[in-house]
This record gives sequence, C-alpha cells and structure tokens, in this order.
Amino acid sequence: QVQLVESGGGLVQTGGSTKLSCVASGRSLSSYLMGWFRQAPGKEREFVAGISWSGSSTSYSDSAKGRFTISRDYAKNTVYLQMNNLTPVDTAIYYCASVRRLGTFYGDPGKWTDWGQGTQVTVSS
Repeated sequence: QVQLVESGGGLVQTGGSTKLSCVASGRSLSSYLMGWFRQAPGKEREFVAGISWSGSSTSYSDSAKGRFTISRDYAKNTVYLQMNNLTPVDTAIYYCASVRRLGTFYGDPGKWTDWGQGTQVTVSS
C-alpha cells in the first residue's frame, strides 16, 4: 500500500496560482500512476491530472488543460500540481491518488487504490 500526504492549497484570489504537493511512501512507485482529483461541495470526485511515475505520460481533464501542470520529483518521492489562472469553479478539496498500473489513466476514482487525506483550495472572486 502507498501512503500519500498532500499539502499546499489554501485561499487564493481569482486569477492567482497555487501549488499542491503529494509525498508518497510505502513502496516502489515505478509501476504506479499518480493522479490528482478534486471534489467540490455537492459534486462527485473528478479526475484533474495524472502522471506516470516515470514521467513519460501525463493526462489532464479539459478544465485543467493549459492551466494546470502535473510533475514529479524522484528524489523527493513527490508529485506536484501547479495550478494557474484559478477561478471560483476550481474551489474544491484536492486529493492525491495512486494505482499500480501502467498505461491509460482511469477517470473513475473508484479504480484508484490509494488516497491522501485531501487539501482544500478555495478561490475567492
């Protein structure tokens, strides 16, 4: 099992930026996909971005493309989500997730096996 701990987020003004971090531990991540999901009040959890631990492939939701960037740091066992040009629509709890898989990223959160506790991002208008 992989343990995931998120940090970052907080209160951001519209048009601002913030960077989320997710530190992973527990086992080798070489065969894992890492992802960021978010869940706004009253809505289902949705896929935001994903990256293979090798870094060779990434995936973004339509709402994240062009504004968010996912990356990872081998040495720190950390995955990042840089979010720019934020709007109130981006307000949500953001979760880091992982699954032992290579290939296509799952959009269904039910198929990801490991989750962090979540970190709140609030974008003020």
